[in-house]
Amino acid sequence: MDKTERDNFISLWKKYFNDAELPITFYYTDREGSDLILPGTVNRCIIAALLKARKGQPMQFNAESIGCFGGKRYVGFATEIMPDFEYFLSCGIPGKLEGERYKKSPDIVKEAMKHQLPFEAPGHYIVFKRWDLLEEADDPQVVIFFAKPDVLAGLFTLANFDEIYPNGVIAPFGSGCSSIVYHPYFQSLAVQPKPVIGMFDISARPFIARDELSFAVPIERFRTMVGNMSESFLTTGSWAKIQKRIP
Repeated sequence: MDKTERDNFISLWKKYFNDAELPITFYYTDREGSDLILPGTVNRCIIAALLKARKGQPMQFNAESIGCFGGKRYVGFATEIMPDFEYFLSCGIPGKLEGERYKKSPDIVKEAMKHQLPFEAPGHYIVFKRWDLLEEADDPQVVIFFAKPDVLAGLFTLANFDEIYPNGVIAPFGSGCSSIVYHPYFQSLAVQPKPVIGMFDISARPFIARDELSFAVPIERFRTMVGNMSESFLTTGSWAKIQKRIP
């Protein structure tokens, strides 16, 4: 990551979004670093664990670092689906398995799973690091904001600034970790990558603020958004009214 690019965004973010929380980033690598998370040392839910990354602690995970079966799968470190997953996500199995009831029936779960692309991580490790801590050796693939409504509105509108189609931002169903890693990673491979709004996962929401959602942007799309900031609505009186409300 070029330090000029890093610092330019920080300056623009401060100018238009005040002291709103800086985003974190992720990238894959085959190099083990000093920030590797040892098994059992953080919350098994990766969303909960990433609270430390949001506060400025670089974090590197491998398959052993992540305690959640779904978390391993949605960052690409496992391909297997837990036994009876179609019941787990829907109605459960009386006396055996409590269901989350996020889908109406096991059959709907099975059909929905057919639309999920297989995901194998392109590296042995995934690194999460806050934007201001990026160094020249870092190569972020996705930029992840945890944003309150006014900030999210600004990001959403900026993402649509140069977009001719109405669905310039997507919000696919999925776990919290799928909304910040799995879906935006595949968007990064698309011809026209789109930001992903997420963190609608009821099970993961207790680990973030009640008035937060995520906004995950493939790095190339993010760079375009940054390039548009100073000629967009962010320079208008309309945005100034909103900006006054951002801490």
